[in-house]
Amino acid sequence: MPSALETLVKILKLERDQGGKDSAVIGGLQKFTESWQTQAREQARRPLHHILIDEIVDSVQGYEGLETREERVEIVVYLLDRIMNRVPPPQKYKDKIPHWEEQMETKEDSPPDDAPPRRDNRPAHSDRRDARPPRSSRSRGLDDKFDDENTSWDEDYTGGESSLELDVKPLPTLARPPRIPRPDRTLDEEREILAELQSSVTQVKGIGGKLAGLLEQLDIYTVGDMLENFPRDYQNYTELKCIRDLEPNEVTTVIGTVTRANVVVGKGGRKDLVVDVDDGSGATLSVRFFSQYYLSSKLRSGKQIVLSGKITIYRTQLQMANPEWEYLDVENLHTIGIVPVYRMTKGLKPRLFRNTMKNVSDEWETKMPDPIPQTVLDRTELANLGWAVKQAHFPDGWDHLEHARKRVIFDDLLMLQLAILSNRREWQSAGGQALDVTDDFLESFITTVFPYELTGAQQRAIADIRRDVSQPIPMNRLIQGDVGAGKTAVSVVAMAMALANGKQAALMAPTSILAEQHYRGISETFQKMDSEQPPVIALLTGSLSTSERQSIYRGIADGSIDIVIGTHALIQEGVDFHDLAIAVIDEQHRFGVNQRGSLRGKGHNPHLLVMTATPIPRTLALTIHADLNLTVIDEKPPGRQPVDTKVIDPIARERLNGFVEAQLEQGRQAFFVHPLVEESETIDTASAVEAFERLSKVYFRYRVCLLHGRMTPLEKDKIMAEFANHEYDVMVTTSVAEVGVDVPNASVIVIDGANRFGLAQLHQFRGRVGRGSHQSYCFLIPDESSDVSLSKIKAHRRGEVHETELSVQEKRLSAMEETNDGFRLAEMDWKLRGAGDLLGTRQSGRSSLHMVELMSPELVDLAQREARTLYEEDPDLELPEHQLLAERISILYDDSGDMS
Repeated sequence: MPSALETLVKILKLERDQGGKDSAVIGGLQKFTESWQTQAREQARRPLHHILIDEIVDSVQGYEGLETREERVEIVVYLLDRIMNRVPPPQKYKDKIPHWEEQMETKEDSPPDDAPPRRDNRPAHSDRRDARPPRSSRSRGLDDKFDDENTSWDEDYTGGESSLELDVKPLPTLARPPRIPRPDRTLDEEREILAELQSSVTQVKGIGGKLAGLLEQLDIYTVGDMLENFPRDYQNYTELKCIRDLEPNEVTTVIGTVTRANVVVGKGGRKDLVVDVDDGSGATLSVRFFSQYYLSSKLRSGKQIVLSGKITIYRTQLQMANPEWEYLDVENLHTIGIVPVYRMTKGLKPRLFRNTMKNVSDEWETKMPDPIPQTVLDRTELANLGWAVKQAHFPDGWDHLEHARKRVIFDDLLMLQLAILSNRREWQSAGGQALDVTDDFLESFITTVFPYELTGAQQRAIADIRRDVSQPIPMNRLIQGDVGAGKTAVSVVAMAMALANGKQAALMAPTSILAEQHYRGISETFQKMDSEQPPVIALLTGSLSTSERQSIYRGIADGSIDIVIGTHALIQEGVDFHDLAIAVIDEQHRFGVNQRGSLRGKGHNPHLLVMTATPIPRTLALTIHADLNLTVIDEKPPGRQPVDTKVIDPIARERLNGFVEAQLEQGRQAFFVHPLVEESETIDTASAVEAFERLSKVYFRYRVCLLHGRMTPLEKDKIMAEFANHEYDVMVTTSVAEVGVDVPNASVIVIDGANRFGLAQLHQFRGRVGRGSHQSYCFLIPDESSDVSLSKIKAHRRGEVHETELSVQEKRLSAMEETNDGFRLAEMDWKLRGAGDLLGTRQSGRSSLHMVELMSPELVDLAQREARTLYEEDPDLELPEHQLLAERISILYDDSGDMS
């Protein structure tokens, strides 16, 4: 059975999560501890344990009669900190240690006559195996953290009984990867083996046409694709836990037998499958598969299964929702400690695919050519590639997996850096147009067209651009600034530098509505120029008629149009500039390297300025955009009011609706953002279509519109333009609102299902408001079915709950409340979720980075340093030790065409 301390910890955590209602246990916390201390003292092994029991009992005296729940939560959080040894015992309890030492010595001197023998004293030659899963190190960790001598309160407890007989060995540890000598092969031999990676999967033993067809659905065509198809998750068969030892909010793996499976009708007529799983430990686990009633034919009573997921608790019943699952393969319990979990497609059997991957990774472990020079591996202490690939698929231990992942990620980053640096050197070698920008012109233009003083960050950005364009080498600069930082003003000054030299400028935006917004704003700005004839500015989008488009084409070609603003239409055939000197790309993360190159190709190697409002940590930006010089605008113009952000409970919608209506009555507008377009059978969250129907009734006196990604571009542009013109008061939308038109009149944004978005995306949503002179508000509503605890978030803000006790979702939402600084949020997002969500769309073709969610700042920095070292030593990678690396880069990038 669980130790008394473990039982109490579960109750205290539940009481904390319920906000101090004193309902976590029948009769209340005080009454429970009065009976609990008897069992606890029987299990206590040291005086420190007894003084902790004394303090716990004393602390909950009068718990029920406390005036506020906040006082109760404060006591519960303190007791959890004491149990986990995060705070020392008060002196008055330390003074009681001699008393308990005396009591324990007396007890040891007088053992009862009927004391049972210790279970671990059975004969050493006994060949009986424990029919129970091994005790998880995590479940023993409660006592270990309290007890600095690693002694459990109940030293005899080794776990509950199970119907499964397990015999697994502890995982080995590995401080550093092994140094494996490279095979003695010539460069030609290495090339031949490298070419084998491009051969069809049908060359692999056991893969025929049918299986190859299934693999194609996973974008696996070659042997190399198979080896790069790394597991999306792993199941740890060496740290299994009994169901009765599980705790809420932990992610774990459980093995058990299905005892009951029922299809139940859920929200909106949704059919869910609810399965009860028993592992013989005296407790059962309820597993709910939302809208997956069809699994009832597979998860029948008596089936032994493996479940991996997050534990929650509902009405004292342990639960899992939509966990990963598969039938138990007993072989895994005896031969493999960590079992890979791969992406699957219908018809592909997990066990068959795993066995095939095992054979392939075994073969290539010693065969794999390693393109990274040995000197680099010696400096970085990274693993050999073949060993790393094998361990990434079938790791011998968690340390092995960590070393393997570091090598795979390092290779991706290093090759990306080298490919981009080579590409940059190639296009810069063609030379560009040096522009003469005088101090008099620059000062006169800025003071004339801008009715406000530019920030220091804007002035630094303009100085960087001026320095770049004055050189006969084409500028390639990234301007990174938060929403409202004034990037457009900087781009206007850059385009004016081209006009001052009698040349043309262009700006490309991702959507028609954004292009039209730039056209209006930039036209108004240039009208203020101190010039007899203002520049001619044209708008080029896909919605123009043929005659209108041809007229603009002629103006661009003959130079009568000075500035053209448009969408992708700027890089279509037929657009030829007379003398393009500066090209600007807005929201650059919406465009790939190819599209940037196409715009640059429209002129004679023009200077290129790209802008983004998506903050990316500097180290990561310097890697992903190695071909761009980076300027960060980290200030906002004075007068910008921060958006007031709050996380609210789903049950508070009625009060929220009233607040929004009050804003609408003042003439303001509001956004409502949802993660889905329509109701999903597998995701339990509100959809935009459902919300539109509901909110149209709530705000029946106002004009409500719907915007989502399934609309055509023309439909989306029309809705956005009408909303911007205040033809609608409320917009219900999906993530398409992340980057959009400027609506200064919008003062409220409500993000439903906020727990489903990353920090960077939430911040982008929030940037839709706060653009005018009105105080603006952002409300974050987590799903009702999520495990987000608002009481924990509030307690964390008060300093009563440590950050480590918050889930990732809770940390994310709490961060949104704490700051409006996009760069700070980007750094936090990298730590919480990895780099994947910060990179936006794929920028480098089929060689998309692996395991981006695991990139660390340290590894990115390491790859940067090594790439620069190699590039400075041998930019063309012509040395014999670099030639295999050059060929690998060529396969990854040149063939894809995305780096050209």
